Amino acid sequence: MELRVLRYFLAVAREGNITGAANFLHLTQPTLSRQIRDLEEELGQQLLIRKSHRVALTPEGMLLRKRAEEIIAMVDKTESEFTSMADSLSGDIYIGGGETQAVRQIAELINRLRDEFPGIHYHLHSGNAEDVTERLDKGLLDFGIIIQPADITKYDYLNLSDKDTWGVVMRKDSPLAGKNCIKKEDLLDLPLICSRQVLSPHRSENGFADWFGADFDKLDIVATYNLLYNAAIMVEAGVGYAVTLDRLVNTSSNSSLCFRPLTPTLESGLSIIWKKYQVFSPAAELFLNRLKDTLADNKIPTNSDRSRQTDVN
Repeated sequence: MELRVLRYFLAVAREGNITGAANFLHLTQPTLSRQIRDLEEELGQQLLIRKSHRVALTPEGMLLRKRAEEIIAMVDKTESEFTSMADSLSGDIYIGGGETQAVRQIAELINRLRDEFPGIHYHLHSGNAEDVTERLDKGLLDFGIIIQPADITKYDYLNLSDKDTWGVVMRKDSPLAGKNCIKKEDLLDLPLICSRQVLSPHRSENGFADWFGADFDKLDIVATYNLLYNAAIMVEAGVGYAVTLDRLVNTSSNSSLCFRPLTPTLESGLSIIWKKYQVFSPAAELFLNRLKDTLADNKIPTNSDRSRQTDVN
């Protein structure tokens, strides 16, 4: 199975027809069709359902698309890393994370590095903790930004200094909008929109469930979200109240939404994590060292720092 043919297959999957993919790839349609049929023969599976003017992926084709995207992303990242070794002041850094204003610390560092090292490029992937750690484990990311609490014992990490406050996003015409803060009993019998992480069965990774206590299972969670933009639209439409972090939704005077914090206060910190024994590209190594310097005044030791201290003692 050649990388070139995998790229051909992804083009067909993306375009939805052989002709469009052939034009994109600057190939003739018969040549591309033959390459895809050879791939199906090699794998022993039908990958496409061919119709008059378009194609659709079979279940086997959808599986190959997912795996091919991972393979191509890894190849492109590896090539970039080796290219950057010739010049330590250039290269690509891949960072994944959830939605949080604490990411601003990372953005400010990137802005400073851009002035000094314009040859370094940054690729951001948005996702929840499960998605980010999966991509990190596969080598598709250099760093992951994880909202606490989370199980990060198998990674090296730094804790960022900023914290986010949990609360509820609601319409300004909601009865709860008149309150300064939201208590546990206010949330009972309300239709709630929560992140999938809030529904994690692992309480160690579910700060909101711990905050709410024994009656958590009585909550009426009508919808879940991965990233907050669509959840905010659902709130605007009157579907429910979104449990989320502050400063992520537009609650300005022009918005129909407002945010009210929980009481007692529930805060979440943020950790930036990376694989243990990770061999970084020069660009990623530079980024990590500068981040450590930035957090020097309030840095909690990383896993690797603690290991070295144990070895010395």
